[in-house]
Amino acid sequence: MFDIGFAEMLIIGIVALLVIGPERLPGVARKAGVYFARLRRFVTNVRADVEREFRTDELQRMLQQQQDELQSLKDVVNETRKDADLESIEAAVMEAAAEANKDEQTGKAEASTDAKPKSPGTDAKPASPGTDKPDP
Repeated sequence: MFDIGFAEMLIIGIVALLVIGPERLPGVARKAGVYFARLRRFVTNVRADVEREFRTDELQRMLQQQQDELQSLKDVVNETRKDADLESIEAAVMEAAAEANKDEQTGKAEASTDAKPKSPGTDAKPASPGTDKPDP
């Protein structure tokens, strides 16, 4: 706090002894000690408050930086979402799936109409060349 050496303290003590006197010097020294202790506590508290404020400011700056970074990430995500337009992609996929199901059902229906029932007697194998009877 103060840069006072032993020599300066000795001079202050001798002057105080001469000015105040030996009877009142112990009481004055005690009061001076109490005041110096209060002054030290005050300075310590002020220093702690200042350091706390610096840390608070630093934390606020860090928080603001993180919020800025988070906002930029949100912006990137929103831009990507707009570019991709996920809802339209999902709708297109659902539409394609429905179309594929419809084509599949249409293909089955056509296959069932194309299939002709076999008439009895058409199950036989064709006759071998040169013979009139079908092969067994």
